[in-house]
Amino acid sequence: MARRGRTSVGWPEFPEWLDLYRSYESRVAAVIASTNSLLSAVAAWSPRRWAAAALGSFAVALAIGLPTDVIPNPVFGRPVAVTWWAYPTLVITAVLSGLLFATYVRDSGVPAPVDGAVDAEVDRPGQVGGFAGLVSFFAVGCPVCNKVVLLALGTTGARQWFEPFQPLLAVASIGLLAYALRARIRSATSCALPQGRVPVANG
Repeated sequence: MARRGRTSVGWPEFPEWLDLYRSYESRVAAVIASTNSLLSAVAAWSPRRWAAAALGSFAVALAIGLPTDVIPNPVFGRPVAVTWWAYPTLVITAVLSGLLFATYVRDSGVPAPVDGAVDAEVDRPGQVGGFAGLVSFFAVGCPVCNKVVLLALGTTGARQWFEPFQPLLAVASIGLLAYALRARIRSATSCALPQGRVPVANG
């Protein structure tokens, strides 16, 4: 007697599983290739850009870490202890921000844009990066020290509603910075053309 069942569950057949695996494998390969390309572009930076990245990271770390007291200092304080995840968030934010800042530094010998014009579409990652830095400030800051949060939620609301939301803000800020940095590097590598060669349209 023939057995029933098994096919009515709705599981994909083997060829469909194979297609799904191949699609996943190709996407992973594309992500790895894109990541390697971005890392190669960053590794080829000049010492001038690396110096700008270091200075930018240091400045962002101080700008966020000192007022929030993540970096201990005698000027600022906080009644709520610093969380453990605030430290890696500050480090990652500072590093990504420094790298993003370095993408705006021109190497010596590279001509400036015509009439100093900057395409708004090209500069959008910079705006995203600035917003991400603000989000990171709220993420690692004291939940009851922010006047905007206190006015909106009060002290009790800040501890009950805003404080549990801060780790999500930290993840969001890092994701936005990574997106902005990736967009800037991809724009720089895709727009670079060999000097003396201008693409000519056919026809």
